[in-house]
Amino acid sequence: MHYVSVEGLTKSYGINPLFKNISFHINEGDKIALIARNGIGKSTLLKILAGKETPDSGSVKINKEVTVALFEQDPQFQENKTVLENIFQLNHPVLNIIKKYEAAVDAGDSERMGDLIIEMDDLGAWDFEAKVKQILSKLNIHHLNNPVKELSGGQRKRIALAKTLIDIGFAHQHTLLMMDEPTNHLDVEMIEWLEHYLDQQNVTLLLVSHDRYFLDAVCDEIWELERERLQTYTGDYERYMEEKAARLESEQASIDKARNTYRKELEWMRKQPRARTTKSKSRQDRFYEVEAKAKQKLVDAQLKLEVKMSRLGGKIVELKKIYKSFGDLQILKGFDYTFAKGERIGIIGKNGVGKSTFLNILQQLEPVDSGKINIGDTVVFGNFSQQGLVIKEDLRVIEYVKTFAENFPLASGGSLSAAQFLELFLFTPDKQFTYLSALSGGEKKRLQLLTVLFRNPNFLILDEPTNDLDLPTLAVLEQFLTDYPGCILIVSHDRYFMDRLIDHLFVFEGDAVVRDFPGNYSEYRIWQKESLSAKAGQDDKGKVEENKVEGGRGEKKAVGFKEKREFELLEKELPELEKEKQLLADQMSAGNLSFDDIQKLSERIIQITNELELKEMRWLELSELIQN
Repeated sequence: MHYVSVEGLTKSYGINPLFKNISFHINEGDKIALIARNGIGKSTLLKILAGKETPDSGSVKINKEVTVALFEQDPQFQENKTVLENIFQLNHPVLNIIKKYEAAVDAGDSERMGDLIIEMDDLGAWDFEAKVKQILSKLNIHHLNNPVKELSGGQRKRIALAKTLIDIGFAHQHTLLMMDEPTNHLDVEMIEWLEHYLDQQNVTLLLVSHDRYFLDAVCDEIWELERERLQTYTGDYERYMEEKAARLESEQASIDKARNTYRKELEWMRKQPRARTTKSKSRQDRFYEVEAKAKQKLVDAQLKLEVKMSRLGGKIVELKKIYKSFGDLQILKGFDYTFAKGERIGIIGKNGVGKSTFLNILQQLEPVDSGKINIGDTVVFGNFSQQGLVIKEDLRVIEYVKTFAENFPLASGGSLSAAQFLELFLFTPDKQFTYLSALSGGEKKRLQLLTVLFRNPNFLILDEPTNDLDLPTLAVLEQFLTDYPGCILIVSHDRYFMDRLIDHLFVFEGDAVVRDFPGNYSEYRIWQKESLSAKAGQDDKGKVEENKVEGGRGEKKAVGFKEKREFELLEKELPELEKEKQLLADQMSAGNLSFDDIQKLSERIIQITNELELKEMRWLELSELIQN
């Protein structure tokens, strides 16, 4: 089924064109990733398709049977209303009754719940209610009766995501879901759940994201906005990079050929008399076409990261018997570690287990309860924090940078003025006189990175550095960090970024437990799945297949007896779980249970739903292996 037809779409802001005369089609079942540099128009294009902005020219035709859902980077809420009221805004009978039921559960009103259970049963709402609870649980959304205005930025983003996922579950069966950076402010477990959720949903998707593993898991086609045009590629991110390199090489060869022709034709043009024959007029027209092609430039300006690192001595940082708590919440309990030269450590763990606190303790920005921190005399920290730019007043970009220094030393020797250094970070002379408040999220991130690097740090601390960075800038940052000789400590939900850069992990498991894992994130997830399988007593049923990791991605071995046995067991377990889930739903709809019993049954239904999801995913993996 045809969902969207776009012809000759053009959009500019002032004299700056975003895209010009682009055309494309979206069909049912398409799962497309849209990538581009910051400021090129990704978000604007999504808003035009959603009817929230108008193009300068061109047409957008949406099939009348298609519902368009847009998840935006900066979601808007009714601030004085509760989380529950903001999530359940769609006017749908089943959704309305679930909203009332969730409100009664949150308030502990067992009498009201009894009445609503009958209505839930009449509407067949229990499966939907379990699905809603799963979404809220996986995105760590609680306290539904709290007003939205009291929430943090990350909580607001997760609530907006939950609302979008719930809405599309109750929307028209033909839905175009458009998502603008949905993985920002999600921890890794949430991202992995969202990958699986979107992959299982029968939804047509147009996605903007810088998370390359997420793109590969969810999308099978990549569109790139560059030089005001739209280029399309089929396959995953690696295939896109290969095809793009080949296309650019072919285009460059064509331009080089045009330049040779242009030089010859330019000489002919200079020699021709003013009065031209029809034949010479035709050649003159072709000359201007060749001239336009010959003057094309394929390579856009790229971020250049070149700084002079301060010398790092033999002593880096020593942490001895560190204890840290906030009330009853223990963060560190007797933590010991001595950092070595050139060490690259990733930090992972659920939100609220103390990752940011640890970074602050390391830099002595946060006091410890007890223990000792010894920092080498030559250590210069560079702190790229989630807080972003810290500004006391709305300065112009050039004024802001000059508050740090007028000149910046380079690794290759010499120095640059503040204006020249800004140009390395893609701030043109015009852009340098823009006020900080007018910068985009990605531009603010670039400026923050500049202010971190100008101090020539030899110990970089990066707290979620990939948020709001476009993929081209991210690739340059990765290459810079790969060659960086100092120490690096990274907190990030971007698994691709972590896999490329780190040597080992600090895993914050909660309750002051910090595991030092000798490998990257993908290797840790393989180990974690195998450990969980062993703890559940499933060694004899077949462990998760052993993977040989290359570049952070698994390479599967041949199917053995254990895998076949596990597959057989899953085929028996899945129907049993479905049967138990239906039995529990029937019990809840009987209307003769106490509030505590209803709560227990509801929790068990959520547990079964999550278990079914994991087992179905494993069943699919094994079925593909066995069939192959």
